[in-house]
Amino acid sequence: MFEDELAFANELADEAGRIGSSLFGTDLDVRLKPDQTPVTEADEAIEAMIRERVASRFPTDAVLGEEGGRQGIGEGGRCWIVDPIDGTQNFADGVQVWGTLIAFAVADERVVGVVNAPALGERYEAAKGSGARLNGRPIRVSSADRLSRSLVVYADVADWLGSPHESAFREMVMEARRDRGFGDFWGHMLVARGSADVMLEPDLAIWDWAALEVIVTEAGGRVTTFEGGPPVDKGSLVSTNGVLHDEVVARLRPVERPRY
Repeated sequence: MFEDELAFANELADEAGRIGSSLFGTDLDVRLKPDQTPVTEADEAIEAMIRERVASRFPTDAVLGEEGGRQGIGEGGRCWIVDPIDGTQNFADGVQVWGTLIAFAVADERVVGVVNAPALGERYEAAKGSGARLNGRPIRVSSADRLSRSLVVYADVADWLGSPHESAFREMVMEARRDRGFGDFWGHMLVARGSADVMLEPDLAIWDWAALEVIVTEAGGRVTTFEGGPPVDKGSLVSTNGVLHDEVVARLRPVERPRY
């Protein structure tokens, strides 16, 4: 199921990779958007290409992208969700951890996900019911059954300082076998392929996680908000190997202080 959409998403990823790779390491014009996040000509060129190709191939589908918002009819609830460059600051800084995230959803259910990271030489893909793959080979989450045996990854430490989850975060990274700041899409993909066990991010837009959700889930993991509910736009996100998920969510629950 969704073989055509997965194949098309990979075609889009191929061209996005060519565009991004041609600009990576060059003297980029980096601008700040109103929300103070960076954008480059690569972000804009890739999203424009994807919108054009979706309009040609699936003219009644909608596209929701980081740079241009939502456009299109979305007949039957069909929508492509795109982050043209996830890790834009890495891209601008010459750090190889950046990629294009492409998801396809039907009636608000994400059913296809492709993550293309050409500077890393990695392509992750999944479709509902078909498993997940890295560069064409099946991947599976780890079997770590306790935090003391796990690698916990996260994005920015500053996101946690002074937050309601600061104590829980500190306790988890202290208890974990290892912890590392592998941010953006890559931390979630490390969970999907069994290299890491937990990935934590306090705040993500839907285009940041839509493709990741499909891939981690199809690899046998779980993806929820910190509260354990379905992912939401501009909400928290935790990806795990599934075995550790309930424990991690329980630890992230803010502790209510007694009132006297």
